[in-house]
Amino acid sequence: MSHTRRALLLAWALLTCIGTTTFAADKPNVIFLLTDDQRWDTLGCMGNDVIQTPNIDRLAADGVVFDNMFVTTSICYASRASILTGQYNRRHQINGFNTPFSPEALSKTYPLLMKQAGYRVGFIGKWGVGKPPKGAFDYDRTFPGQGHYEVNVDGAKRHLTSIMGDQALEFIQGAKPGEPFCLSISFKAAHVQDSYNLTDVPFRFDRKYAKLYRHVDVPLPATATCDSFEKQPLFMRDSECRMRWAVRFWGPAKYQDSVKGYYRLITGVDEQVGRIVQALKAAGQLGNTIIVFTGDNGFFLGEHGFAGKWMPHEESIRVPLVIYDPRLPKAQRGTRRAQMALNIDIAPTILDAAGVAAPSAMQGMNLVPILQDASTLGREAFFYEHLFKHPRIPMTEGVRTEQFAYWRYIEKDPVVEELYDLSVDPHQTKNLAADSSHAKTLQQMRQLWQQQRDQVR
Repeated sequence: MSHTRRALLLAWALLTCIGTTTFAADKPNVIFLLTDDQRWDTLGCMGNDVIQTPNIDRLAADGVVFDNMFVTTSICYASRASILTGQYNRRHQINGFNTPFSPEALSKTYPLLMKQAGYRVGFIGKWGVGKPPKGAFDYDRTFPGQGHYEVNVDGAKRHLTSIMGDQALEFIQGAKPGEPFCLSISFKAAHVQDSYNLTDVPFRFDRKYAKLYRHVDVPLPATATCDSFEKQPLFMRDSECRMRWAVRFWGPAKYQDSVKGYYRLITGVDEQVGRIVQALKAAGQLGNTIIVFTGDNGFFLGEHGFAGKWMPHEESIRVPLVIYDPRLPKAQRGTRRAQMALNIDIAPTILDAAGVAAPSAMQGMNLVPILQDASTLGREAFFYEHLFKHPRIPMTEGVRTEQFAYWRYIEKDPVVEELYDLSVDPHQTKNLAADSSHAKTLQQMRQLWQQQRDQVR
């Protein structure tokens, strides 16, 4: 870590201890920040030496970082439904982009449960689960579908990310004394503006960041090689992951342009996080507000010759998780957790932190005990599923433990399996499924997959 970054983090730690309000333990405010397609290693606090995310890094320096945070389905509509409900895709049954929650299911999402508990509830940005519900939120700035980065405002074009920052400040400034609030901000960034046109700019960042990263070369991933690509199953070499790779990462110049655009979008989000923190401080609310930052799924940046997400590979399912909680004692701040956390854990964690009972149908784990005590036991494994019907995205199921990743392409006959020992092969380069010396492990992982699958129904 550079001396400059250390100095910034120290300054943040001092500032957050000065001028904050007394914490109301029973009714803390909650701000939930969700990025789109942001993989786990695209923050300074996650070890990325290129990307500039000083505001999120400062939250991490005074909060808790989960180093092993994953999604249970790597596609936006299903993951967002899992975040809102605390349920696996198999249970919430949101199986397409246009499928909304039923009124009953909506009432059991964490924002509506917070509203029922007396919170002023706001939602800004991409709703992601069918059409946004009408009349559900006290402050509603949701939009359907993917949205667009460039927005006309009073005759001038503005970037969507900064507009959402303005809306967040408007919500915070509208808070009434003694009325707790829960604000969810669902950014479009760092999602591409989808296109198959080779001449298009997929990552449409705010133009004010155009010079950022210009004189930096982003290192190529270790697995962005022909050898790694040729090790993939034949059907994966002709999959949507490969088609989108051709549009976004084909050639050194295109790779640099795309990844830097992706990084600029994330830096744009980071700027809004800084604005939000400053607004909370100005309102005297920072010491009474829990801030949770994560992503809806990961994203291939050329690994294995792929782009996009969907698959059970590490790049696709692993996301960042930073939780700033002013209730934590100083000894717990600026710490990290190795326990595996999931997107289905967000809802029960937010509810417990606010003193609101979670419905029994929620399948996620409440992370508050782990926040409070790093020695608290976490889960030993989790189930992964991707059942979206698409001609070029194969359906998958699998299971992940601390050491092993196992998945199967469930539509193939015979079934195609992959098994990786992450302790010696973190980049998932050597498939052990056909290795006779790992036959016992393969059978154990098959059994664990079946057990986990049966449990999540």
